Amino acid sequence: MSGLPSLRAVLLMVTAVLAVTIAAGGVVLVMGEDPSAGPAARETEKRPERQTAGLDKLVPTTPPTAAPVKEFGEGGAGVTPTPPRVLAIAPGEVPKETRFALSALKHVQKAIVVDAGSVKVAGTGLNLLAVDQAEFRSWTPEAVAGHPGVWSALARGEFVADAAAVRRYDLKLGAYYQVDGGPRLRLAASAPLGLTGVDALVGTELGRALGLAPGVAVLLHGKEGKISEAGVRKALGQGAQVVMLDKAHREREQPRRAAVTTGRPGSYLELYQQAATRCPGLSWTVLAAIGQVESSHGRNNGPSSAGALGPMQFMPATWKAYGVDGDGDGEKDIWSPYDAVPGAANYLCAVGAGQGGEKLRKAVWHYNHSWDYVNKVLGIADAYARSYT
Repeated sequence: MSGLPSLRAVLLMVTAVLAVTIAAGGVVLVMGEDPSAGPAARETEKRPERQTAGLDKLVPTTPPTAAPVKEFGEGGAGVTPTPPRVLAIAPGEVPKETRFALSALKHVQKAIVVDAGSVKVAGTGLNLLAVDQAEFRSWTPEAVAGHPGVWSALARGEFVADAAAVRRYDLKLGAYYQVDGGPRLRLAASAPLGLTGVDALVGTELGRALGLAPGVAVLLHGKEGKISEAGVRKALGQGAQVVMLDKAHREREQPRRAAVTTGRPGSYLELYQQAATRCPGLSWTVLAAIGQVESSHGRNNGPSSAGALGPMQFMPATWKAYGVDGDGDGEKDIWSPYDAVPGAANYLCAVGAGQGGEKLRKAVWHYNHSWDYVNKVLGIADAYARSYT
């Protein structure tokens, strides 16, 4: 049986050409919200400056941990786990008669066919399965099926990477990645998928937008070690790649209870760097400088005298318009650095920060209406750039 390289080659062979049209850049502003009001819309407060070193060791207020593993019934109520015994990639869409033939094989109890293919993300080739959240949930390990963050991420159009792929390609949870010729995608979670050769999952709709090949990936469930590899190959025909996902392989490569991890970085440095990827052209150092001036990186979260809240000192009305769920936990929390820092990047991008130069200066001015504030922030940003180069 061939290993990972041949499976990757087959995925590359069947991948359709990407046909995604990138919309013109820009941010749609929320009606009724005046961007000139700024997140804080308050007087510039004098705070003692701190040294710019040490961001890599400064942990956000809420400790970043792997999301808790829930019991299967909690996250996937009514779902019976059906671990895949066989993963196969066909050279073309699997027709109905072939699906019936596979389902009729001895010891096969359940079968599913999904879209698959390879795309390049920031120059790195990733093998993807495009799945329906409800149908595919039972085909993942129990810890993954029971974790709502995985499935809500797919529904939002984000992607979930296999834990091994995250390590192999040094992917950063919570960061945005550019698909070559396609959209920018957020890596929402890392999960032990247990599917040899598969680097990540996306939702069905996103898979179609990416041009993945329809109906070429087959998963079979049945009595462990009993499904005939020869029978699967015969049904799929010449050119199919078949991987037998036996118990020994799964336990060796993907521990059953391995944790699902969502995109919470372990330091403020990583948090600022990840958040800046939301706004192409915006340096993370600007976010870090604002974080230092506004709250000394979460040490003074307010409320301010004007009612600004949280580590990035948002006014509640502005947060309602520009706040984001940065860590994928289902909440937009003005007090959480994992949401507030990406929210600041979102706001700054909406007022032109990604364009640099005078546009950046004006965007920082929108954050707090004071040119002294702008000069202070950009001066600290320069200091961060010198400290971390």
